[in-house]
Amino acid sequence: MTYRFHASPRLTEHWRHFRFAKDGGVATVTLDRPEKLNPLTFESYADLRDLLAELPHHQDVRALVIRGEGKGFCGGGDVDEIIGELIRMEPRDLMRFTKMTGAVIRAMRECPIPIITAIHGIAAGAGAVVALASDFRIVSRSGRFAFLFTKVGLSGGDMGAAYLLPRVVGLGRATELLMLGDTIDAETAGRYGLVSRLVADDELDTVVADLARRLADGPTLALAQTKSLLTAELDMSMPASMELDAMTQALLMTTRDHAEFHAAFTERRAPRWEGR
Repeated sequence: MTYRFHASPRLTEHWRHFRFAKDGGVATVTLDRPEKLNPLTFESYADLRDLLAELPHHQDVRALVIRGEGKGFCGGGDVDEIIGELIRMEPRDLMRFTKMTGAVIRAMRECPIPIITAIHGIAAGAGAVVALASDFRIVSRSGRFAFLFTKVGLSGGDMGAAYLLPRVVGLGRATELLMLGDTIDAETAGRYGLVSRLVADDELDTVVADLARRLADGPTLALAQTKSLLTAELDMSMPASMELDAMTQALLMTTRDHAEFHAAFTERRAPRWEGR
């Protein structure tokens, strides 16, 4: 069954500026320019923005993994293809570009599908912010993070980093990371709270696949609403947050999934989640 309110254009199955695959409810985006540490370009930013807008309409996708090919996750924006062009752009076009990159991060937080980033090697600049905006960061011991915007003469508060990072690691750590732009290793990132799970390099693929499978097989409505509340309530008062929690919970109590939990509990079996 397809959504009756989906618009006329077909959903995109093939993307030009990264690899995209779907398997058993899990979609995977692979940044695949390993010879340059998978940098983001004008086109790949735009493709990520558009994919994240489309993804909730792919009814066969219940979890998303973002990963990098080769020796690292993502080295940030391409110095030649982006920075070389930006210094020649008009202010109007610069604003269009910076709003587009921010739209990628906003779309990650607003997408109801759980997002996992698999981090090995470097996650720098925009790559670090993409990792930051995901719901789960699975990091191998070779992983490194660098919010290096000030080192190229730009604000450390790029793409929403100054909003998200203090909420993940605290203001003090965020100040250090965004102002100094230094590279931190996986263990340090783990101490700061930037890592969801720290794993051996040879365990990264297995741990990511297991978590993606758990999310894809889980109660998708409950997961989507939980992600939505976590994002929406960052700036809400406690009374407003509790009111939103109450309304959301009352709605979910009417779902088939909640009734299925009770049936499964009574019959002493695992629930069969439908996402309804």
